[in-house]
Order: sequence, then structure tokens, then C-alpha cells
Amino acid sequence: MKLAIYGGSFNPPHLGHTAAILAVQKAICPDELRVIPAAIPPHKKLPAGSPGAAERLHLAQLAFGDIPGVTVSDMELKRSGKSYTADTIRALKKENPGAKLYLIVGTDMLETFTEWYDYAYILRSVTLVALARDFGELEHVRESAKALRESHHARIRVLTAQPLPISSTQLRMLLPRRHGTEFLNPRVYAAIIQKRHYGAQPNFDWLREQTYPMLKPRRVAHVWGCEHEARRLAEHWGCDVDLAAEAGILHDITKKFELTDQLLLSQKYGIINDTIETENIKLLHAKTGAAVARELYGVPDAVYDAIRWHTTGKPDMTLLEKIIYMADYIEPTRDFPGVEPLRRLAYLNLDRAMALGLQMSLDELLEKGVAPHPNTADALNWYQQQGGQL
Repeated sequence: MKLAIYGGSFNPPHLGHTAAILAVQKAICPDELRVIPAAIPPHKKLPAGSPGAAERLHLAQLAFGDIPGVTVSDMELKRSGKSYTADTIRALKKENPGAKLYLIVGTDMLETFTEWYDYAYILRSVTLVALARDFGELEHVRESAKALRESHHARIRVLTAQPLPISSTQLRMLLPRRHGTEFLNPRVYAAIIQKRHYGAQPNFDWLREQTYPMLKPRRVAHVWGCEHEARRLAEHWGCDVDLAAEAGILHDITKKFELTDQLLLSQKYGIINDTIETENIKLLHAKTGAAVARELYGVPDAVYDAIRWHTTGKPDMTLLEKIIYMADYIEPTRDFPGVEPLRRLAYLNLDRAMALGLQMSLDELLEKGVAPHPNTADALNWYQQQGGQL
């Protein structure tokens, strides 16, 4: 039996790791390739903000669990203390007597191999399979392999497979800047965004791809318009443009659900609704949408609250909350009497625009015979008291 072993912190697991797995499978043809995330890596300290061992294991399962012939093991998570490879090799030899073991290593591992705990035992027990991260490192890998062969009679195979020039370190730098999706399994990226691991911020193209299918087709243009209006308002008034865009993309993600589904979502998320809300479906989507946005995309509190209050408004709204309320009202596809003066006012005096928009909303509801929510009336009174009278 051939057993290939791929250990590491996998922080996060990326397509470079996947490429390495596929290259080893092609070259070695192991009966099993076992991915083993380290609980506590012995050779390096995990950067601040890294997910815990169980979460990295979950990311590895998402990244590699569907590759035929690959299993993701939690054996190092079950073992206390640092995750020494020598101890893992001993356990695997005991578990698989007679198996031929192959240990996958990268350039940096090969260079420092003689610094590993009980490295001589490892070299006696396994065949190293060395891969370069990029073609510029290949000659260096060959030199390091030659040195280990000469000094320790190590068994080493150097693979010349096409590398993917990305590292977990580089990815951890890209993710907070809304980049890096192209180097990650889509399920891994979704899980990272959901928990906001590594300070990750969602790529906007990705976020639209995820959320537009959740909308009725005719609403997509409105959501696109709301996002871009929110960007313009945020830039004009000195608000965080990225947060405004995120809230704009997500503000209507549960809008298409009927009343029964809205109430089921409310129950799921522990949302308490009053009588007016349970009788008016248009009021519920802001509350359920904020909850879904938090669960699926890990939105920060500021975005959650902006989605939550974009329908009724409330007294003393934050700048971001006002921007999303107003962007929803005046985005380019909106066409109703009075929208042009409201658009102009939104860029001259945002509080006065809020007072006008809230008054127009109340007038429309009363004209339709719909009971307005008290939050809207309270918000109007608040903005009028703040000097928002027209």
C-alpha cells in the first residue's frame, strides 16, 4: 500500500495545495493521500486572526474532501501539544503496517528539514516528495534534495509539475482587500467570508454572483442602482464606500419571499415582529435580510443595521444607515413624482433629504390606506427636530 501524507497549517487551504495533491497523485499513484492539518504547527507561529484548528480542518475538508483518493484527517487535532511530523509518521506506521509512506514537502520545508524534530527518523521512514512553488525555485529544490541524499541517504522524488504561484501568506494579505477568490475553492472562499476569517472582505463581483440569483429578475436593476447610488452618496458624505456598497448589494436579499416565508425566517432568527410588521410583508424583508446577510456573509454590525433600517428608518440613524435608506429611495431606476428634488437634496443636505423622504413615504402609505410603522413617524419627527424641516 502506498500512503501519501500532506501536512501543514493550511491557513487557508488554496488551489496551490490542490495542484500539489493532483501532481502527487499523478506521479506516485498512492492508494490514499491523507491531508493532515496541524493543530499547533511546531515550526511557525500562526498569524494573529487565524482560525482555530477545528476551523482550519473544516476549510481543508471543503477544499480537498471531494478529490477522489483523498481523506482529510483530524489525527493531529486529537493529539495534545505541538503537531510534530515524526509523531504523526509513527502513528501512521503503526496504523498501516507495511505501507510505503510518502511525505509531501515544499521548498521551504526541504530547506529546513534538518531542523525538524527527529528528522532522521522521518528520513528513514518515508520517501520525500518535493514540489517547487514556482519554476524559479525548482533548481533550488533539486540542490536541497541532492544535499539531503548525500548527507542522510534520503529517498526524495522531485516533481516538476506546473506549480501555482500563490501562498497562504499572500492570500491572507489579499483577502482583507477583497481579492484572492481565484486562488480558492469556491466553498472555501464562502466559508471564509461567512466567518470573516483573516479579516476577509467579500469581493464585490463574487457577492453579486451569490446574491443576484436570490432576487426576482426585475429587482436586480434596482439593487445594482442602490449599490452604485450608495457608493456615490458615501463618497460625497465621507462614509466608508465599501461598507455602503456591501449594504447596497445585500439590502433586498429576502425581498422576494412571501409572508409565510418571512415569518418562518423571523422564527429561525429569533426576530420579534409587532402587529403592523406581521401584516405588512414589505416591512419584514429588512429585518430578515439583515439576519440572512449576517449568517451567510458575516456582515459587520454597521452593514447589518443599515439593512435593518432601510425600510422604516428610525430616529438618530448613523451616516451609513441614512445613505442606504436614501440610496434605496433615489437610485437611478426610481421614477415617481418628487424624486428629482429629493435626489438633488440628498447631495446638499442629507438630514433634510431624510425628512423629505420620510414625509413622502408616510404620505404614500396613507394614500394607499396602509398603516405606517411608528418607527417612520418617529424618524420623521426626529429629523424635523434636527433642523430637517423644509
